[in-house]
Amino acid sequence: MDCTFITESGKFNYRVGLLILNGGRVLMARNPKEKREYYYSVGGRVRFGETLEQAALRELKEETGIDCELDRFVCFHENFFTDERGVPFHEISCFFTVKPNDELMNIADGHLTDGGPEGEYLSWIDLLTCSAPVYPDFLKTTDLLSGGGFGHFVSL
Repeated sequence: MDCTFITESGKFNYRVGLLILNGGRVLMARNPKEKREYYYSVGGRVRFGETLEQAALRELKEETGIDCELDRFVCFHENFFTDERGVPFHEISCFFTVKPNDELMNIADGHLTDGGPEGEYLSWIDLLTCSAPVYPDFLKTTDLLSGGGFGHFVSL
């Protein structure tokens, strides 16, 4: 069971995200059923009783079909938003970088996975030049990917 629940005030999610780097690009996902184009990190909800590392490796396998190793825990993100139906969300996400392997680096742009309810498109995105929205938004303005430090971000 996913660590998500509904309260009188809205919905809570506990999530893990993966930052998969290939040169200056990051592997991002996109829902093929969405009308507007936007990208989000590979990852998903943590399951009850699962460690963050276990959740990250499971989500990586589910969304890419590939087994890899995690590199390091890079940031903690508190995200407050309202979805398209007007439901307020409080989401906590923990992000890891991934040790790339050849199979992962050879994922083609636009690859349709069987992850998610309708599958997801995976694309290598240059965060500096991508004109579409990217979530979480701090990825476009923060250099977490170069190997230094740890970040804590809040999106209101």
